[in-house]
This record gives sequence, structure tokens and C-alpha cells, in this order.
Amino acid sequence: MSQPTKTTCPYCGVGCGVLATPQADGTVTIAGDPEHPANLGRLCSKGSALGETLSHDGRLLHPEIGGRRAGWDDALELVASRFRETIAEHGPEAVAIYGSGQLLTEDYYVANKLMKGFVGSANIDTNSRLCMASSVAGHKRAFGSDTVPGNYEDLELADLVILVGSNLSWCHPVLYQRIVAAKARRTNMKIVLIDPRRTTTADQADLHLAIKPDGDTALFVGLLKSLVERNAVDPEFIGGSTNGFGAALDVAREWTLERVAEATGLSVRDVAVFYDLFAANTRTVTVYSQGVNQSATGTDKVNAIINCHLATGRIGLPGMGPFSVTGQPNAMGGREVGGLANMLAAHMDFDPVSVDRVRRFWRAENIAEAPGLKAVELFKAIAAGKIKALWIMATNPVDSMPEADAVRAAIRACPFVVVSDMNAATDTAVEAHVRLPAAGWGEKDGTVTNSERRVSRQRPFLVAPGEAKPDWWIVTQVARRMGFGEAFPYESANEIFAEHVALSGFENAGARDFDLSGLTGADYDTLQPVQWPVRLAGTARMFGSGQFYTPDARARFVPVAPPPPIVTPPGMLVLNTGRVRDHWHTMTRTGKASRLSAHMAEPFAELHPDDAADKSIRHASLVKLENQHGTALVRALVTDRQQRGSVFVPMHWTGQFSAAGRVDALVTAQTDPQSGQPALKMAMVVAGPALARRYGFAVSRRKPKLDGADYWAAAEADGGWRTELAFITEPADWEAWVREAFGVEDGAYLLTIRDKASGRESLALFVGEELEFALYLAPDPVLVSRQWAVGLLREKISARRRADILAGRPGGDRPDPGPIVCACFGVGANQIAAAARAGCHSVEAIGVALKAGTNCGSCRAEIRGIVELNRLEAAE
Repeated sequence: MSQPTKTTCPYCGVGCGVLATPQADGTVTIAGDPEHPANLGRLCSKGSALGETLSHDGRLLHPEIGGRRAGWDDALELVASRFRETIAEHGPEAVAIYGSGQLLTEDYYVANKLMKGFVGSANIDTNSRLCMASSVAGHKRAFGSDTVPGNYEDLELADLVILVGSNLSWCHPVLYQRIVAAKARRTNMKIVLIDPRRTTTADQADLHLAIKPDGDTALFVGLLKSLVERNAVDPEFIGGSTNGFGAALDVAREWTLERVAEATGLSVRDVAVFYDLFAANTRTVTVYSQGVNQSATGTDKVNAIINCHLATGRIGLPGMGPFSVTGQPNAMGGREVGGLANMLAAHMDFDPVSVDRVRRFWRAENIAEAPGLKAVELFKAIAAGKIKALWIMATNPVDSMPEADAVRAAIRACPFVVVSDMNAATDTAVEAHVRLPAAGWGEKDGTVTNSERRVSRQRPFLVAPGEAKPDWWIVTQVARRMGFGEAFPYESANEIFAEHVALSGFENAGARDFDLSGLTGADYDTLQPVQWPVRLAGTARMFGSGQFYTPDARARFVPVAPPPPIVTPPGMLVLNTGRVRDHWHTMTRTGKASRLSAHMAEPFAELHPDDAADKSIRHASLVKLENQHGTALVRALVTDRQQRGSVFVPMHWTGQFSAAGRVDALVTAQTDPQSGQPALKMAMVVAGPALARRYGFAVSRRKPKLDGADYWAAAEADGGWRTELAFITEPADWEAWVREAFGVEDGAYLLTIRDKASGRESLALFVGEELEFALYLAPDPVLVSRQWAVGLLREKISARRRADILAGRPGGDRPDPGPIVCACFGVGANQIAAAARAGCHSVEAIGVALKAGTNCGSCRAEIRGIVELNRLEAAE
């Protein structure tokens, strides 16, 4: 057996350590690294399934020009020549790079250096703009630098953990479980959740504040006033380490409890309870994420939170501080190298001193001297014809950007588009003139930085397939062909990291926050996880001394006025987008792991029962969402976890996995004026029933061709595919459609059962003892157990069982596990309910009996709900 390779997970900003061990049969065993300080051996469902995502299916294996295979020399020369020609004819502002938090720091570094240092344009931005730009802007306004003060240990040391706009249970499960474990050890710890939705994170909350959308600012502005009234501020810290307290308080004075309650939709009592908790607990950490950042006033929200921590001196000390948790694995690394359009490099800005410093270090006489176009501005400039050559790296803006249909149209109209990616057929890659095959996780060598400023290594343990190359290599080769070879001599990621380290310490001596110079000469291969700034040793916390990176070394209070309340036009709902538990971004990786689709296999709209009733939308039926930007067709999930007037739709589904699930097509490209971050949670939509004449569910060995289906969502399953279907207009010839969709050869005999009274029908094709496909149709949502049906693809089917399969029911000797609840161990709701009826009356007991909930723990709230429901039913 091979020795495990220590690497880092490629998903969220937690930055978990992973042990990857290739096996003789070609598979890879994945385990958490017990020595990594971010996760201490724990992995979430996505991390645990990483080994199942490493297939070469769908990989881009060779360079392509115009959809045809090409050699690397031809492809690289074409990219370089078209960029050179565009710059010569239209100037450096006519070219752009759009990158990703999926890039490693070394990839980011050379891309940023090429654009800002040698092309002479700052038109390089990244999908990190969509996730944490408001935190960057808020940090810089308050601290003078983009510095996250604390670390993960503070979440366990705090007496009060406040989660704002963060479904930590699903989006950062390992951090959430660290908090849950600490709460179990320390009975005095309290958790407050501030979120319009009652997510599974509320399971452990002592107080859930279901605020109105965008009510966060008013809540924290009112808190500042309340802290003064309760004598809970720290006058010594305010006087000795800050500026601007009076101006911030002047704005806050008007925000009484009653006014805050009105602006947030909360009761006066709940607001007062929250304010009491904050005032009484010195060791307080406020964790915030996309619910704060993805707003047209996101930067003000960040500063409203920071103001409260500065007023109480709760920053930079154990168990206290504001804490931004990032969404992507290397969003922090991208910030470090200047991957955002308004940053230069090594946390330096476009001030004359910094521009001169980086110019001299890079020996770049043509260096950009002003910020470039941020993501939303960038794609609008492409649409306007101002950007004529675009390079997209490791991201999928046709699905993830707001007004995504307009973004696709802009890319299609751009004269020259390059995409470097692992995958051949993302919704973005199919629009490119040139496609370059990039190496992926497990094949790449480099570093990433997590949410607590911890730099970790990603190490290769697989050989890149085909002709795939690391992103840094691709950029370096293009740079050389553009005439910048002397500045891009790199032959390894190690050399790039060494230059990055050197730049961070160049003319620094503690004047700037970001400093890796303590790693100068370090052994790259054996580099251990370390927090920056790194001089003699990693720094666990920042600002504990009361010194900041402003000109006078004082933190700045920012006067923040809450925005006017959101006015929802009659008949419309506020659209909130976000993640689900087991999928990641646009599913290019998680879509390959069948167990990650078992929990939620299709896009959905989460609606309050009263809103659903008002709009005649039935649970599990189809709902049509639309506005001036686009349309989506998704499954209705009616639940009182959602508050009235809002609808939640996950952002993962693309044109590769669904007919009309690209929800960001509906999101308005409104941005925060400070950060440029789009308000991805604040679009207005009309919701109504999509009156399907026929619903369907299918399992098949091959992905079906679904032309003619108004709604479909396909997901990989063990042995094949599972597909949800619906038809607003039915095919004229059902059997002909089925044969075309499932590739039934002429002469093959379809088994069919029809019930004219109910309108239900089943069709199946068997080859020997194997099921090729089964399709279940009904006038209402199909009630067939999905997990049972998916399991048929792995079984030998005797002739006598065929009737049961067509009837859509398992035999008496084959219990139905029910919908998957625990993806880590494949445990279904029916299995949990049976164990509860058999005497397992707690989540812990279920864990002992079935293992469910004992790995990442993100399903524990659902398990608790099933156990409680069975307890109530037994009591009746």
C-alpha cells in the first residue's frame, strides 16, 4: 500500500488537512489528517467523498482550438498572439483574466503578475469577488489592512458565538462541529444564530433571530448604542487604540430597541435578549459569512459588526473577535497575491509607494497603477465590447455570476475567449474559442490559505491525465510567448512560492500585515501548516496589542447608517441563494460522487406554507420563478423553515445537470459600492405553479437525452444515473420519446405497465439480469422510493422480480432505506425511523446503531427531527 500524502481539501475556506492514499486498484482512500490544526482529523461529507470525484469522466485531456484537438505549442501561441494583437490595437485595458478561489496561490501569483506587472492592466478579478470582497473592504476600512484577527480555536474558547448570515452546519460543517463539541464541554457557552431562514444551524442555537432580509446592519448599529447604555464599552481601548467612536455613536443613537425591532422584524424582547448576551459575555466571537457579504450594503454590515467589537475591546484576544469565514479553499490566498482587481500584490494597494515598490521588485516598468474592473463591471465591459480578449481560469461564470444569461451572451459575443479548466463541458467552457486542460486536485502542487490565515500545502498524489498541466505552467508559457520570459522563469511551484514569500517581506519590517518572510529558505516539500505573519513563528491572533495597520496605528470606527427597509413589490418574493449540504459551487467535482446527490438530487425552491398556498403551489410540484433577467423551473419544497415573503434556491445546478436550474440567471447584478460584491441574496422574483401534465422519475445506466422534457434534473448514481422529469406538454409519441431518450435499440422489447384509472405508467428495459433503465410516470410527483430504485442498477434482477420493479415497490425481503439523510454512511430516513422505534431515542444512540451523524455531523439536526417525530407519534 502507498504511503498517505498530506494535502488540503479543495472545497470551503476551512482548509481541512487530508490524507490521500492511492490504492492498487486505482482508487484513492481519503481520511482527515489528525495533525492538521484546522480539522484535527474530521472531514465533512464532501471531503470524505473526494476519492469518488477523481474519475477522468468529462475531463478536458488535450488543448482544443475551435472544438478540435490541438497541440500545446499551437494553443499557447494562439493565446499569446491574440492577447498581444489585442493589446497592440486596443490597449491593455481590452484584455482581462477572470480567476477563481479554486486556483492555488502559485497559480494566482503568476496570473496577477502577468496582468498587473507586464500587460499593465489590473483587469484581473476572481469569483472570490462573489464571496468575500465585502469583508476585505470592511477590514481595510477598520484595520487599515485585510486582516482576519482570530483563529478557529477562538470558536471553542468563546462564551458567546454569534453566527450571522452563516449556515455553518452545512457550509462549514467541520467548524460547526468544533463549536458543537465545545458547547457540550462548556455548559456556559451560548450560540446565537442571526438568519432569515431556520437552517439546520439553528439546531444548536440558544437564540435564533429570524431577521428580515438585510436587517443585519440595523441590529448591530442598535447594539452599539445598547452597549453604551449598558456601560459595556471599553473606554481605555477606545481612547488608546481607535478613532471615530463619536461619529459612529452619533449615527447609532437614533436606533432604539423599538426602531431596531421594526427594522429587523424581531420582537423587542428578542433584540433585548441578544443585546444582554453580547454585553454580558466578554469572550464573544461573531462569525459571519455570505449572508453578510453578499449584499448591496455588505461592507457596512461588516463594519457595523466590527464597530461593536472595537467598542468593547473584544479583538485579538483568546475567544473574542469578528471572524469572516470564507467560502472557497483559497479565497484568502488570492487576496494575498492581489488576485482581486483593486489589490496590487502581497496585500498592497495602488498607492504610489506600493506601486513603486512592486515595480522595482518585479522589474516591471509597465506596471498597472490603478485598480481594474471588478467582476460585475468586467462582464458588463465584455458585453459592451470594451474587453476583446478574455481568459477564464477554473471557474464557471455562466452559472455563478448574477444575471447569468447576460454573462453567457457577453462571453459569446467576445472576440476571443480562453478557458483553462479540468472539465470539457462546463456551461462556460463550451463557449470558449480555446480550451486548455488544467491539472486538478490531487495532481497539482502548491499552497492554499484558509480563513484563519493558515497556509497549507496541496500536494500531488496522482499523475495528471492526458496533457493536463498546472495553471501556473500554462500562464508562464503564455507570458514567455508574449515576450516576458525573463520575468517568468519558473520551472516549479516551489520557485513561485519563494518569490511570493520574498515579495511579502520586501521593504516590510512589520509595516504590512501580510508577511511570509519567516519561511525564506523553508523546505517546500515538508512545509507544515502555518499562520501568517510568519517572522519567527506563526501569529495566532492579530491586534491583541491594540496596534493596527492604519497611518496612526489606531483602528477606525466607521459610521454606518442602516439602509431603508426592502420594499417587495406586490406579488413578488425576495430570492435568497446559497449552498446545500453535500454539493459545491457548480458541481463540476461533487456531481461525480453519487452519494453526494443522494440527499438532494435536484434544484428546489424553499417556500413558506402560506406563500405556497397563496400561489397555489403544492409541495413537490414544480414552481416557476421569473423576473426581467430570466426564468428558473425547480421543485417546490414547502417548509416553515423559510420565512414569509422569501424563497431560497440553491446555486449549484447548471445546464449540465438540469433543464432550468441556473438560479443566478435571476439575480440582479446590483453591487456594494465599496466592495463591488454582488447582492446574490436580494433579487425579486415572481413565483407560480408550473402545471405539469406528467411527472417522471428514471434510473438508467447511461445519462438520458432529455430533449422535449420541460423539467429535468440528472444526477450520477452508483452504476448509472437518476433523473427527475416533468412535462408541461407531453410528447406526441411516448414510446418513441422513451426509445430516443434512453437509447433503446430497434427491436428491443420494453416492458410496460399502465393504469388508465390513475394515469400511472412504468416502462423498463432488461438485458439478461441487468436493468438498463426504468421510467416511472404519473400525473402527480412520482412516489417511487429513489434509493430503492437507484439500488436496482447494482443488482441482478431475476425474471420474477420484474413485476415488482415495474410496480415501483421493493419486495417484502428488501426494506426501503428511504431518502438519504447521512451521506457519509448512506443511511436513509426509514432506517433512522426504524432504529428510533426500536429504542434509539437520541442522536447519539442512532450513531451507535447506524453510524449516522458520527462523521461530519451535518446531518445530526435531521436525525434529531426524525427521532423526535417518532417519539411524538409513539406518545400519541
